[in-house]
Amino acid sequence: MLSRIRELWTKALLGLLLGAAAGFLAYQAVRLPRPGLFTVCGALAGLLIVVVVFGYRRSVRLTDITVSVPQFSRLRFAVTRDGQDVAWKLFVEASTRIATQPVADGSGRVREALTSLYSLFAVIRDLLKDSQPSRQGGSDPAVEHLAIAMLNLELRPFLSRWHPALHDWEQAHRDRPESEWPDDAACRADLADLQQRLVGYVLSFGKLAGLSNAAEVLTAGVPGPAGTRA
Repeated sequence: MLSRIRELWTKALLGLLLGAAAGFLAYQAVRLPRPGLFTVCGALAGLLIVVVVFGYRRSVRLTDITVSVPQFSRLRFAVTRDGQDVAWKLFVEASTRIATQPVADGSGRVREALTSLYSLFAVIRDLLKDSQPSRQGGSDPAVEHLAIAMLNLELRPFLSRWHPALHDWEQAHRDRPESEWPDDAACRADLADLQQRLVGYVLSFGKLAGLSNAAEVLTAGVPGPAGTRA
C-alpha cells in the first residue's frame, strides 16, 4: 500500500514538473516568429507521439506467452510490464512456502502446512488488491486471472475442507498429538496432490515473469542469473 502511495506521489510530482516545462516552452514559443513557432510546435507534437506510442507498446502488450496450467491445459497470455512484476511477486511468494515443498510422511505437522497455505492465500489476495490490474490489448487473460484461479480452484477448496476438520479435532483432543488425528494420512495425501498442481501455477508465474529457469529455481532454490527477468 505504501509503495502504491509513493508511486502516485512520484507520478504527481513528475506531472507538475512536465506541466511547468511545457508551459515555459509554450511561452517561449509564442515569442518566436511564425516559422519558428510552427517548427517548435511540430517538434513537440512529434515528441509527444513517440512517447505515447512507445509507452503504449511497453505497457499494453510486451509479448505473448503460452503456459500449461492444471485444469486449464494451455493458456495464451498477453504479458505486460505490470504483469511481469505481479507474476514475479507471485512466483516468489508461492515458491518460498510449503505450497510447493513436499511434506514427507511422518515428518512435519499438517497444522503448519495448513497455516502456511492460509497465509499464502491471504498474501496473494492482498497483493492482487494492492496492484493495478494489468492492461490488456485483447481478450487474452492477464496474470491476475491465473492467480485468482489458483486461489478459488485450488487453495480455497483444500482449506475449506481440511482447515475446519483439523481445528475441530484439535479442540476436542487438546492433549493428544496431531499424529493421532484419524484423517492425518488422508489430509497429507490430499496435500501432496495439491502441491503437484500448485507447482504448475508457480512455474507459470515464473515463465510469465520472464524467468528462463523457473523449474531449477523452484526445485533447487538457486537464484536465477542476472538478466533472466525481461
